Amino acid sequence: MSHFIYKTRKNNGEIVKGEQDAADRYELYKMWKQSGEDVGEIINVKEKKFSRFKDLSFSLPSLHSIKTHEKITFARSLGSMITAGLSMSRALTVMERQTKNKELKKILIALETSINEGKTLSEAMGNFKKVFSPIFISMVAAGEQSGTLAESLKIVALQMDKSYSLQRRVKGAMMYPSIILGAMIIIAILMLTFIVPTLMKTFTEMNLSLPASTKFVLWSSSMVIEHGILVFLVFVLLVVVYILWSKSNGGKKIIHYAILKIPVIGEIVKEVNSARTARTLSSLLTSGVDMVESVRITKDVVQNMYYKAVLEKAEGTITKGEPISKIFIENTKLYPIFLGEMMSVGEETGKIGEMLMGVAVFYEDDVEQRTKDMSTIIEPFLMVIIGAAVGFFAISMISPMYSLVNVI
Repeated sequence: MSHFIYKTRKNNGEIVKGEQDAADRYELYKMWKQSGEDVGEIINVKEKKFSRFKDLSFSLPSLHSIKTHEKITFARSLGSMITAGLSMSRALTVMERQTKNKELKKILIALETSINEGKTLSEAMGNFKKVFSPIFISMVAAGEQSGTLAESLKIVALQMDKSYSLQRRVKGAMMYPSIILGAMIIIAILMLTFIVPTLMKTFTEMNLSLPASTKFVLWSSSMVIEHGILVFLVFVLLVVVYILWSKSNGGKKIIHYAILKIPVIGEIVKEVNSARTARTLSSLLTSGVDMVESVRITKDVVQNMYYKAVLEKAEGTITKGEPISKIFIENTKLYPIFLGEMMSVGEETGKIGEMLMGVAVFYEDDVEQRTKDMSTIIEPFLMVIIGAAVGFFAISMISPMYSLVNVI
């Protein structure tokens, strides 16, 4: 979207100045024509260029990004307004006036323009694939085809809300240990910078025989003080290398496998992926999306490559005319047997969408309880790690002091 400043002359000779957002000049002229404005003569139209410093939001997407809860509100509100009898164009106009997010406001204007041009909502949303996920667009398209767009929007809002809540629970459970470990690292750096050098000076002057652990602490302190910038750069380099490696297929394979094998966390990851798979499939099938497309979209929703591989096999199985539950029953190391059996029952009764929704609710509730208990389980391990670190430092510093006493 571009921002234009224009000057026009009406048929009665009046000069009109204004500003308007549009994709290009052609779209701006069409918007004038559709609005019925009296534009007798176009005197000047200029595209406004934003300064790098005056408008940082155009160069920093994080400042104007559309958050998940805003997308949920968009889907829920649009579904409610359509149910209330508002036209699509009118509903988008109302939301455009209400939203405070500048980026979302531009997108709503673009959607409204596309709707007025005769496009469907799903076609208009297809121009913003970085904002609207494939599941969002597919469910809207299915709702348009079946005449149940309002219901499809409410279903996608619920699906996104549950997925978002599930993600927040897992992140919340990891917050406590992350803060503790981060605090330990900061304290260690402070001690190596301010406390250890004083002791090191004393040990050097007394010419004491130091144990290996003390030498290691003194060496670490020396590296932080004398080569702090180099240590920092090496750390940054290692982080960059890890990020690049983690994005490669080989790195993903190792990391995703390791995560599944971590006690407690591995089980939570399995249940999160099971819940996400079940709810996504249920939402898509309930909205009228065909089974093959539903599995293909669900494959993009899950993050772990091993789960993606199972869903890819499921897609091939469905294409061959075999039941989808077969693949899930064969992969019980990733998906619980309960999921496969409930899918089998759903296929037999013709209510696979309802069965999957029940499975999703079951595992979402289980994940919620596990994440609540996670802090209780992790706390003893953190105490052991903290105790070991403190003990190592204390022994390393106290041992030479005993030698100093003997010398005196």
